[in-house]
Amino acid sequence: MIGGTRFIGRHLVRELLAHEYSLTLFNRGRHENPFAGNDRVGQFTGDRTSDAALTEAREAVDPDIVIDCVAYHPGEVQMATRVFEDVTAYVFVSSGSAYGAEEIPKREDETPLASCTNEQAIDNGPETYGNRKAESDRAVFEAAAAGGNAMSVRPTIVYGPHDYTGRLRYWVNRIREYDRVLVPGDGTNIHHLVGVESVARAIRTVAEAGTPGEAYNVADRRVLTLQGVLKRIAAAVDRDPQLVYANPRALEQHGVDPTVFPLYNPQPHILTTEKLFELGWEPVAPDAAITEAATAGYEPDRNPGPDRSKTAALIEDRA
Repeated sequence: MIGGTRFIGRHLVRELLAHEYSLTLFNRGRHENPFAGNDRVGQFTGDRTSDAALTEAREAVDPDIVIDCVAYHPGEVQMATRVFEDVTAYVFVSSGSAYGAEEIPKREDETPLASCTNEQAIDNGPETYGNRKAESDRAVFEAAAAGGNAMSVRPTIVYGPHDYTGRLRYWVNRIREYDRVLVPGDGTNIHHLVGVESVARAIRTVAEAGTPGEAYNVADRRVLTLQGVLKRIAAAVDRDPQLVYANPRALEQHGVDPTVFPLYNPQPHILTTEKLFELGWEPVAPDAAITEAATAGYEPDRNPGPDRSKTAALIEDRA
């Protein structure tokens, strides 16, 4: 497993251990290894951007399956699929952001992927994240066409314990701490989400039963509105705040961009999951996944969301 010590990788290690796998984590060792001391989880320290380091890891470990959790540039995927061209399965963790068309729903074999220029392919900014994931997916398809067993999974926004992005945690904290919570729009907007345990199960399922050259969307089997997510968080933490809705015009008057609210998307973003389900994937129900995420004790690395003073002023204006 390339990565393996943070969020998705951390849950995936537990999923694989529960299914009798032995693993080796390949990473730079910059984050604490929560599996240190487990004799079924080895550690190989190296830089995934180095062909020599990947080759050394392949020769030392001789893996059957390679799961690539931390490839953010297409060149990294091209290198990895070349080094691991003979493994039983190479699974690249892509993203629902790879899609380049606002279709409802987004389908793996129909919805176009985003384009990617040479400049975007080596960029590190968030604006090009989807472009780079799309080009990485194309690298997976090229590797499979050349005879490799490469495939891709495309999770939408992932939530759950140890999520360092703080996106769901923003709403958990607001609901826990305040009697009135500002919500952009009318609460009916949809950005399809997925619990991290469902993602871990999906990656294992694809590694075991996926078809080379295919991509598989990963999202909760039930699509919730933002309001639906917030109400489930409130139930999980035993709170009942008033949700105060503000349209884009009201937000603009107070200098608040609605897109800075985590999980808000002005365009519906929905992924089909039929292909994955047909492989035998067994996801976690959203109610259970949201409850686990909302009640888990962890602190994210990031603190997203709008300025609290601006949202407080807007709430007062709408009293």
